[in-house]
Amino acid sequence: MTFFRCVLTTSTILAVAGYGGVAQAAALSEAQTPSGKQVAHKAASSGKTLKGRAGAAAQQPVGTAPAGRTVVSLSPSQGLPEVVTVSALRRPVRADDVGSSVTVVTDEQIATQQRRTLPDILARQPGLNVVRSGGFGGTTSIFMRGSNANDVKVRIDGMDINDGSSADNAFDAGQFVTDGIGSIEILRGPQSGLYGADAMAGVIDINTKQGEGRFKPFVRIEGGSYGTFNQAFGASGSTGRFHYNVVLSHYRTDGFHEIPRYIDRYNEANRAQRRAGDRNDNRSANVKLGYDVTHNFDLGLTARLIQANYHTFTSYDDVFTPYNGDQLIRDQNTQNEAVVRGTAHLSSFGGMFDQVLGLGYMTNRRRYMQDGSYADGEPAMTDPYYYRSTRLKVDWHGTVDLRKYGTLLVGAENFHDTIDVSTSDPTEPMHTTAGMDTTAGYGQYEGNWNRILYGAANVRYDSNSRYGNHVTWRVAPAIHVPNTGTIIKASAGSGFHAPSLYQLFVNQRGAGWGEEGNPNLKAETMIGYDVGVEQKLLHDKLHFGATWYDNKVRNLIQSSSYVLPVAGSAWGDYIYSYGNVGHARMYGVEAFLDWKALDTLSFALNYTWTHARDTENNAPLQRRPQHKFNFNTTWSPVKDFTLSGNILYTSGWRDYPLVGENYCSTCGKGHGYFTIDLTAHYKINRYISVFARADNLLNRQYEDPIGYLQPGRAGYGGFTLNY
Repeated sequence: MTFFRCVLTTSTILAVAGYGGVAQAAALSEAQTPSGKQVAHKAASSGKTLKGRAGAAAQQPVGTAPAGRTVVSLSPSQGLPEVVTVSALRRPVRADDVGSSVTVVTDEQIATQQRRTLPDILARQPGLNVVRSGGFGGTTSIFMRGSNANDVKVRIDGMDINDGSSADNAFDAGQFVTDGIGSIEILRGPQSGLYGADAMAGVIDINTKQGEGRFKPFVRIEGGSYGTFNQAFGASGSTGRFHYNVVLSHYRTDGFHEIPRYIDRYNEANRAQRRAGDRNDNRSANVKLGYDVTHNFDLGLTARLIQANYHTFTSYDDVFTPYNGDQLIRDQNTQNEAVVRGTAHLSSFGGMFDQVLGLGYMTNRRRYMQDGSYADGEPAMTDPYYYRSTRLKVDWHGTVDLRKYGTLLVGAENFHDTIDVSTSDPTEPMHTTAGMDTTAGYGQYEGNWNRILYGAANVRYDSNSRYGNHVTWRVAPAIHVPNTGTIIKASAGSGFHAPSLYQLFVNQRGAGWGEEGNPNLKAETMIGYDVGVEQKLLHDKLHFGATWYDNKVRNLIQSSSYVLPVAGSAWGDYIYSYGNVGHARMYGVEAFLDWKALDTLSFALNYTWTHARDTENNAPLQRRPQHKFNFNTTWSPVKDFTLSGNILYTSGWRDYPLVGENYCSTCGKGHGYFTIDLTAHYKINRYISVFARADNLLNRQYEDPIGYLQPGRAGYGGFTLNY
């Protein structure tokens, strides 16, 4: 421990991580001229290419603005590109000028690293721990800064997509592919002051790529290990005032066995059970359309559709080997998800007042059942469980440009959420329907003094029909030390996580057990702060820095149980429910280093140290590794040929054990692991590109979480046709 504390002390100088270095695209600062602000606001809502120029950056060629941010292409001889964030302040601003800790992942990074799923790209980012139950398609949880997975709000193109059909309202990234994504912004720390409930630990903001220019169709075919066969095709471009980007994909894997050998041995699994593999079939569509009605008024429409069928044989199925005999009992999980959002954007008074009106709808339908028979021939499960949720969102926000006095942002939102959870099994009846409404308003002031002190402060009021009212806030200053390349950042804020409709109202009965919601649950609350230092050297070719954070949580929502006496029974029924029972504290360090060593060679490192404990009993929180390190390098030795390598290390963690006699939530210890991945891409000509990827080169056999193996050594390859 002493050694690691010494490492942390020196990390502000040596700095490891991928914070500012994850963005490969340069961004135009809208703060340089009033006219620059006007076009930047328009790009923020419509994702259009900037036709205006601003300040010193005006000498650079202007490129596409993926996912609503303004981009300027820098020449290879220049330093690392600047990054613009939209999510930090709900408008485009340089990441250097905000006090919040933010990472921007670009579509170029995703393509270079050949990360086909959202969990694969998020696992490599600072401050995040991604846990997936098995291979592609398995239930995936995202822990940020040691907080619970349901404390992270996830949005796509402005629509909140945390899954209301799940028990805890957490976002499940298991079936989310990266096709069509233009950028991912990871905003760490309490963000409820702008984003409301479930943004207690932070926000992950996903933006769809914007179409521009001539008609550009593509087809990509990929195959490889574990029966992988993936296809993606689509087109992007613009014609007149209309612009579009459409991507359709089909991903299939078959044959990955997720059960560790020691669990197979413990359960005396037979040959068929030891060889049983998972199968996933995913079909996705991502669409972004826009139309410029006038020079200052435009309309937008985005949609993401997912249809997935996931068949698994898990450690929990393995446990019932004595009852199943030679039969295989497989779980079947079906997911159908649709997210649609339309926007209308208007810039008035020469750009002094910019506003966006949005209407979004999300529905998520899941079905769970089992196929196969027990040893006596009885079917395993003939009555499926159904989990359904909907969300309707209406929102508006406007930005007043006060010129040299800063900007003022005001906004309002209304949500209507519903769930319907049921089963037709007469022995375990369940039918829960419930809904709730949330109305919120927020405001923010942002400005700077002599381009030395930058700052933003916001406050928000949420009124919910089920769990009451909450006021949250956030302040985030940033200081640029003149002529040094040093930036000092800090932020402090409050957050809250709302109880889910499932936790409030679920009602289910089985043989000897039951599950009851608790309508008296309170929302979890958090107070958090962070402070960090960043440094730029070597003519902006070397960036490094570190951030310390500290979060305290009250009213933790945790599962609880009691025994309900039953007449004629000596044991009674075990009833499971939820309660506000705990407090927790999470603190740690996030550090990064990003170095452009040559015009063709770059390095990015990040390191995260996390200390997360329940302060009631000083017990470690489940599935929070203390140390995580990620190193990535990209090299282009010759024109049109790119190599990329990645090393990911994660230390051990506490978890729920699947074998043995102790079954508390942290009695098991997950073993640390590291993986090495390599990718290569070669553009043969303007029409054809080929690529290859090798994951987990050392074939590390590791579980994350306990009981769920992650894929071992695997190879993939394919080609892309462009026009």
